[in-house]
Amino acid sequence: MAFNVKNEVVVRVYVVLVGIVVVAAVIFARTFKISVLEGEKWRSKGEALYIKEVPVEAERGNILAEDGSMLATSMPFFDISFDPNSSAIDSVEWSRNLDSLAYCIATFVNPEYTPGGMRDFLLQQKQLGKRFVPIARNATLAEKQMIEKFPLFRLGRFKGGLIIEQKYKRERPFGLLANRTIGYISGDTIKVGLEGYFNDVLKGEEGTQLMYKVGGGSWIPLENLSKIQPDPGKDLLTTIDVNLQDITENALAKAMMKHKAEYGVAVLMEVKTGAIRAISNLGWTRDGQLWETYNYAIGAATEPGSTFKLASMLALLEDGYVNLEDSVDLEQGRTLYFDAELQDAHEHTHNNVTVKQAFEMSSNVGISKLVQHFYGENNKADKYTARLKDFFLDRPTGIEILGEPEPYIKTPYSTEDDWSGTTLPWMSIGYELTITPLQLLSFYNAVANDGIWVKPYLAEEVQRYGETIRRFPVKQVKGRIASKEAIRQAQQLLEGVVENEWGTAYKLRSSWYRFAGKTGTAQVGYQRLDNKTQIKGYQASFAGYFPAEDPVYSCIVLLSKPKEGGFYGGQVALPVFREIADKAMVTKVELYPVVNAEPPTPLPSSALPTNDAGWDEDLKRVVRELKMPYHYLSKGEWSVLKASPPDSLKLISRTVKENLVPNVVGMGLRDAIFLLENSGLKVRINGQVGKVREQSVRPGTRANGQTVYIRLG
Repeated sequence: MAFNVKNEVVVRVYVVLVGIVVVAAVIFARTFKISVLEGEKWRSKGEALYIKEVPVEAERGNILAEDGSMLATSMPFFDISFDPNSSAIDSVEWSRNLDSLAYCIATFVNPEYTPGGMRDFLLQQKQLGKRFVPIARNATLAEKQMIEKFPLFRLGRFKGGLIIEQKYKRERPFGLLANRTIGYISGDTIKVGLEGYFNDVLKGEEGTQLMYKVGGGSWIPLENLSKIQPDPGKDLLTTIDVNLQDITENALAKAMMKHKAEYGVAVLMEVKTGAIRAISNLGWTRDGQLWETYNYAIGAATEPGSTFKLASMLALLEDGYVNLEDSVDLEQGRTLYFDAELQDAHEHTHNNVTVKQAFEMSSNVGISKLVQHFYGENNKADKYTARLKDFFLDRPTGIEILGEPEPYIKTPYSTEDDWSGTTLPWMSIGYELTITPLQLLSFYNAVANDGIWVKPYLAEEVQRYGETIRRFPVKQVKGRIASKEAIRQAQQLLEGVVENEWGTAYKLRSSWYRFAGKTGTAQVGYQRLDNKTQIKGYQASFAGYFPAEDPVYSCIVLLSKPKEGGFYGGQVALPVFREIADKAMVTKVELYPVVNAEPPTPLPSSALPTNDAGWDEDLKRVVRELKMPYHYLSKGEWSVLKASPPDSLKLISRTVKENLVPNVVGMGLRDAIFLLENSGLKVRINGQVGKVREQSVRPGTRANGQTVYIRLG
């Protein structure tokens, strides 16, 4: 019995032992697998919990105006923290600098604390083992430099426990100037304006920094050697002229306030190059403030209305269907196309007028009848739309801003485009098609540029540290959009709109320079119903260029749905164009003809100064300063200028004798009084300005104190 019990105990011991061995073997195998076979994997995961590589933001490149002024730049800001438990902080330095450090932080950074309170706070953070104590958020460069000089902090990252994280904030030195065109970046998906289009150029290359996790979930730099410095972005030089941009924005803003329009657009472009010197887009915020809410000039395609009539007229002229003195019947401003009535904007009683007059007065009836007669009645609408394509009105400009739509021009006789019998006449006056303001301006610019179409552009150069590394060339299409003769006649039409009393822009013509262009008034959201046309508003516009005889700038102005002060293009948009042009003419010297471009024409002897008399040295100085050729024949102190044909002067003596009345004719008042009074004569003067023309006492008469009357003139 005792033997059986003993055997049973032994068996149980062996069973337990085997179990222990098995468990130990499993644990060993698992440990071996984790530490050896999968060691790298788990070590990486462990490090990831406490060490990570984070990107370091690169300084974004600047966006510059054409003169180098900053339109957008990246300003550095700093988050500054303190590691009071850095292993490199010396206990002696800590004790020696604590009071001074607390005083500096409380006085210059965080005045909510007293110096004593800040000292207690820093001690508490150290005792709690904190490794990350915020000191300042979004500190400026000056503030950061000041904090770096604080006691203890001046010892640096490890010995002083100072942690500085740099970041950048985009700043606009000129405020809202060209705000939407400059644009912005938000995340990885929202890219607006030049900032968005040239993001790859401006953003630079990120660096990296190893960070490790400390108590409280904060991350601090591992060590300086672990940082890979970012590569700053490149700068973008734009075509924007700050002065012209300011002029354009102010003129548009005043019109927006006056007319309470839904939005407004103004673009100023250089005719020869296509460089956009100013672009403004204004709308209203919810709280009633003017703001660049959207780039309507580039992104908003609308029915242009009467400004499109230039394209219709150029097509007719290019195809040889009309000349400017042909006659067209305006039917007193009303005509029918099938069952649809088309009217002129203003009631009138005109019937037969010239084609030129019909355009100048912006007759819907006149222009549409011409297009319908020559293109519609013979099923040649495709020839008309082909001309529009020749004028580049069917394609986007390719401007360096994302979101430009393609123009919409219906395909003739297409059911998909809902082509009907009334499409062509309405298209001819700017309806049943859509186009952006910039696309239309590029067409007007081509007419101003003698038919040469150039691509509008905003970017001049990419620069790095002021050196050009890429230049964007002017892009122009070979050949002309139409013949020289057709373009010349189109220019005459645009000049007539302003200069002739028929013209819709006549009232705002300028007396000191000439401009050319076309007004436009388009119905917005209209519906042709059975018994009336329903209209939701109007779009007022003006497109043109200046000076008319040698165009330097083209410009388009558009205001959508003006509510006060009129709605016609001549009332609403034209005054904005005129203000922009007036101020550009004043501020830009290059708009004036060079007066000394040609060699000076020699003056005839009749135009030379003659019989001017005075002190000899004064006369010599005058002719020398004026660089006038002369022969010096004088031998006395007083001289007189005489013409010496054909184109020079001679300086001869004027004799002044003692005790005789001197000859002062031709002298200035100062010299005449000097000579007469020195001769003992009394002087009386008639006149206020000029030289002496007459004297009452004959020269050579003996001087005995008599009174001499002299007349100036």
